[in-house]
Amino acid sequence: MEIKEIPEGDADRMVDLAGLVFHQRFGEDDYERESWPVRRAERIGAYDGGALIGQLASMPMRLAVPGAILDCSAVTFVGVLPTHRRRGVLTSMMDRMHADAVAAGRPLAALWASQGIIYGRYGFGLATRALSMDVDTSRPLELRTTPDPAPLRLVDPGSAPEILDPIYTRALAARPGGLVRDSEWWSRSVFVEVDRDAPGYTGPLAVVHPAGYAVYRTHGGGDRTVRVTDLVAETPQVEAALWRYLASIDLTSRIHAPGRPVDDLLPHMAADPDQVDIKGDYGALWLRLIDVPAALRARSWAADDAFVLEVRDARIPANEGRWRLKTGPAPACERTTEAPDLTFSAADLAAVYLGGNRVTALVRVGVVDEHTPSAAARLDAALAVPLAPFIADDF
Repeated sequence: MEIKEIPEGDADRMVDLAGLVFHQRFGEDDYERESWPVRRAERIGAYDGGALIGQLASMPMRLAVPGAILDCSAVTFVGVLPTHRRRGVLTSMMDRMHADAVAAGRPLAALWASQGIIYGRYGFGLATRALSMDVDTSRPLELRTTPDPAPLRLVDPGSAPEILDPIYTRALAARPGGLVRDSEWWSRSVFVEVDRDAPGYTGPLAVVHPAGYAVYRTHGGGDRTVRVTDLVAETPQVEAALWRYLASIDLTSRIHAPGRPVDDLLPHMAADPDQVDIKGDYGALWLRLIDVPAALRARSWAADDAFVLEVRDARIPANEGRWRLKTGPAPACERTTEAPDLTFSAADLAAVYLGGNRVTALVRVGVVDEHTPSAAARLDAALAVPLAPFIADDF
């Protein structure tokens, strides 16, 4: 087996391999729509002779963390042919991805996992969750929050990214977990004309407020559904205005929002809670700290404190060992030989990094060791964020 770069000309081969691994069928017209992420990515292939038997794409992106935007390897198109499973193919590709990220100076990597149990062994921890919810709009949606009175306007999808991006960028500063979007991402991911996850729906529509927006699609006929794929609001009042608009679209009787933050306000805004049905709570973004001290120094902290953290990281030895972390307005993280307050695996440290999981819970579970009483609670206080981490972009 040889691990090497996959040439861009083989992007369609990567789509074919992904289709085989994930049990999807692509037609001739699908290749351009499906291959754009790998064309912009660092493409890692595993070859047996001349045959591509495994692949991994790593897109150089930027991710919002508390108080900062950091370079991140966004990992996608991961797959190994069923004939070559359990031969170390994925491990070899992951090690190459780690090395490439270190060489590029990216302190983070992230992915969405088809099977979450796979990625903990490579240092990824589940850092964000999301809600799927339905709203019954067959009757008026009464809200306890007064909607902002500023007028809403529909904008053309072709010009929408330029209008929406400043609002989205401000939202990244308020809520960690999202990716910075460039013009290609807006056009090919957010405003893609046909959404394979929503057959029968219209193309994307965008409604804009000066401090918020919603991207949605509609389905007529018997379904009569508004599918909300992206909704950002800078205040609860703006959020109420957007939900009121979506609930009042003629010839529809339901809103389906497949991905919303776990602290979404709508279930609390609705005067009748029975109109908002939480259909699911699911794991979303898996995070990996490629450079532990750089990542810990880069984020902001909610409390001024100091800890010695012991990190276990079999895949990236430079992270292994004890680190003295100073939180607060001038964060620092340096190697130390002092006794640890807490011991983390690389995966569990990544899971709490964005503030979406509590260290105290992991201590209770038995996967984080607390050597100093109350150290976990103190670290939770330092990690705390005002809004739960969330990502709207599935890659």
